[in-house]
Amino acid sequence: MAVEDLSAPQGVKLTIEDYPFGSDGLVLWGAIKEWVSDYVSYFYPEASLIQSDQELQAWWTEIRTVGHGDKKEGWPLLKTPEDLIGILTIMIWVPSGHHAAVNFGQYAYAGYFPNRPTIARTKMPTEDPSDEEWKSFERRPEEALLKCFPSQLQATKRYWMCYRISPDEEYIGEGIEPSWEENPIIKAAFEIFSGRLKELEGIIDARNADKNLKNRTGAGVVPYQLLKPVSEPGVTAQGVPNSISI
Repeated sequence: MAVEDLSAPQGVKLTIEDYPFGSDGLVLWGAIKEWVSDYVSYFYPEASLIQSDQELQAWWTEIRTVGHGDKKEGWPLLKTPEDLIGILTIMIWVPSGHHAAVNFGQYAYAGYFPNRPTIARTKMPTEDPSDEEWKSFERRPEEALLKCFPSQLQATKRYWMCYRISPDEEYIGEGIEPSWEENPIIKAAFEIFSGRLKELEGIIDARNADKNLKNRTGAGVVPYQLLKPVSEPGVTAQGVPNSISI
């Protein structure tokens, strides 16, 4: 979906220009990386500080060997500020922007629960059925399907929990940590980050109004708003929380 292009803002160029998730996601990714870079560069200006920080190295070792002990290969090294910036950018992006894009957009499809039932209340008809059960299935397969579907309460509770923006949601870049506020350099970096997210909201609105972007606007096309940083409460298909919260 993208090729390396060092002249592009994030070092990659989309192979499909009208790709809403990719276009908006790269802007959000860039804002996150800029904020992480400012933060890391302040506390770890030299590689030796990364390598000698025993607590930081223990944290990374635990993630690799305990948290994801099943994954033996492919881990980046943690020796330089650039390494830490890359690691933290991914760790912030996945539960915030990436999760918001893949989760909050599901309701349009999954809200009709036969498309994606939350649970199966009975076993499949082919799983060791008795003679009577099999005969009943052959006579009225739709009855077996209805018995398998979740109840109305089970279906609505699951969808409401997963696809709804909570009234007390905490959005990315919205609230500053007290310790950051006490440090003028970190506070300024966070305010820049928050400003980038406000810019992203305007960028998304402008793209959704661009009639040349056929995947975002036009007859029968739903505007792409999944990576708008904030949202009103409810099922809105927009808003990027700080992290996954269920």
